[in-house]
Amino acid sequence: MSLGLEASGLYKTYNGKPVLADCSFTLQEGRTYALMGPNGCGKSTLFRICALIEESDQGEVRYLSGDSVLQPDVSLRRMLTLVLPRIGVFNTSVFRNVAYGLRVRGVARAETAVRVEKALEFVGLTHKRDQNGLTLSSGETQRLGIARAVVLEPAVLFLDEPTAFVDEKSKAQIEEIIQRIRRDGNSLVVITTHNRVQAERLSDAVLQMSEGKIMA
Repeated sequence: MSLGLEASGLYKTYNGKPVLADCSFTLQEGRTYALMGPNGCGKSTLFRICALIEESDQGEVRYLSGDSVLQPDVSLRRMLTLVLPRIGVFNTSVFRNVAYGLRVRGVARAETAVRVEKALEFVGLTHKRDQNGLTLSSGETQRLGIARAVVLEPAVLFLDEPTAFVDEKSKAQIEEIIQRIRRDGNSLVVITTHNRVQAERLSDAVLQMSEGKIMA
């Protein structure tokens, strides 16, 4: 399932400093968007609010399946996945790292095994399945984070600077993974990047953020 996203009048303030100010936008299901803007303009805060990890001070985030607005409950939260540029890795095998999200959701062992193997193949980490996740390179770690996301088959995938802190080879690998997710069209995908060429290459539309809002 893919969902549409509508946000209206989002405000967020930290220690008296406005981070989001009347931020409103609409994202269509099954499309990939790139969100650009300078550091401190509110991109990461917006991601956390849209992923229902954090609440806005004002405004509303709505997820739609067709014409139906979904309730912001646990079921919806489990359909949204946020991958950060420096992901946390468990001190266990790559396989178990990817399997964790399925196990906490009560997915059967046999199905978990199949989905994890598929996710590892998707990101090119099958050969690392038994290696401790803490020993991976930075590029492999980022691909591990994406594997942990795609194994959940999210309706909405947020990728916060997915090619930050990696070398050029890893950057190319991660970009190809994003392109395959985009071509599948099964998820609404939003990425942040500072690279305009990359944004245009990986997305269906580029959104520009400034002073706490997405500019028309």
